[in-house]
Amino acid sequence: MELKNRILHVDGDSFFASCEIALDPKLAGRAVWVGGGRRGDGIVIAANRAAKQFGVKTGMACFEAKRVCPRGVLCQPHYDAYRDISQKLFRVLEAYTPMLVPASIDEGFLDFTTMESVVWRNTTAEKYVREICDHIAREVKIPVSAGLANSSRLAKLATDAAKPGFLEVKFGDEKEFLQDRSVRELSGIGKNRQRSLAALGALTFGHVAKLPSTLLKQKFGIWGQQLWLFANGLWNEPLLLEVKDRTTISSNTTLPYDEPDYEAALTFALSEMTRLTGQLRREQLQARELSLTIRFDDFSEVGGSHRFQHAQFQNSLINAALVEIFRGLMGAHGRPVRQIRLALWNLSRLDTQPTLWGRTGEERWGALDDAAHRLKSQFGEAAVMTGAQLALRELEDSFKNPKAKCPFVPQREMVKKLWGTDADPLAHKGEWEKRLAKVSRQLQFSH
Repeated sequence: MELKNRILHVDGDSFFASCEIALDPKLAGRAVWVGGGRRGDGIVIAANRAAKQFGVKTGMACFEAKRVCPRGVLCQPHYDAYRDISQKLFRVLEAYTPMLVPASIDEGFLDFTTMESVVWRNTTAEKYVREICDHIAREVKIPVSAGLANSSRLAKLATDAAKPGFLEVKFGDEKEFLQDRSVRELSGIGKNRQRSLAALGALTFGHVAKLPSTLLKQKFGIWGQQLWLFANGLWNEPLLLEVKDRTTISSNTTLPYDEPDYEAALTFALSEMTRLTGQLRREQLQARELSLTIRFDDFSEVGGSHRFQHAQFQNSLINAALVEIFRGLMGAHGRPVRQIRLALWNLSRLDTQPTLWGRTGEERWGALDDAAHRLKSQFGEAAVMTGAQLALRELEDSFKNPKAKCPFVPQREMVKKLWGTDADPLAHKGEWEKRLAKVSRQLQFSH
């Protein structure tokens, strides 16, 4: 008997705002939004359902949110706490499935393909999923919504339709569920494809289903065929965990105040690039290109890039290129610096496995980074610093406790934090199956 895929999508409701309520229970029942910007009063980056009922929206200026919702509460973001809550969320989820694929800080996909034969014999999918949601609400204090379908794409659409709550798209109901839904709701579809589909008269999935599959293939290639199958409810996709090497490492930092001293701004840029380069080598990568973008206090921008002849991983070479770009950009300007954006891209693998101190430069750098990382882990970030990082701390007290970065991290890093490795997460499948069998027996006795 061929198994039919059943994929569950779980998504935190207004995650950042919900985290603030979890951190401060006094906010429960109130309209809450989280503000971005250097002082946490820039634009709204998350709002709970109560705030949205007053018209508060993501991207709205915080002062405008206060105008439309005077009794609402503005919270500054606490990204480190959001990371901790996210990890608790995924710890709960991984106890319910042998395959968990994190998609972002607050959402993931669970493979429930074999549940009907293992767990759901004496219960229903809805009861089981609601138990998961209740477990998260009790232990993590975060409300979540969920959708169950035959593919991750459809499960995500089901979640969006269910919020707040749970919705299952049963076998055979896929085409009916999609009939009147806009193609804009499909995750990952761009504006160009939307316009191209609109030109064919396809505004909904029902419209797409009526088009000839050959026309969609001719227009969009393999993606067009997949879209036609999806719209007709025929896309039965298994859940796969793919851990890929990243293609870029970047940093986007708004300074605590507009900096008129360009040398101080350069010191910060060098310190931040040192951090990025260390991360680059820890992930055993090297970069062929780097870029620098400067935003001034009037929101005008200048930027430049450098391409190395060979991929690089050494601070000295990367920082030297950064200094050259910075001085070339800033020579003709005089406005204070508001924001600095750095990026390393066109990445390739780097072998830095040390043999004592190593026979090659790559090996010696690997040993050095490993030693520095151990020292920082044991004695704190200040245990090992470059001259630029030390100078930065002397320049401004606010840099001694640098602002936490927004916790949108690549799937690879989320997997590593969950399981301690980016290797196959099914390595502990046997242990999970024992827990699952125990749950199954408990359910049988309870019914």
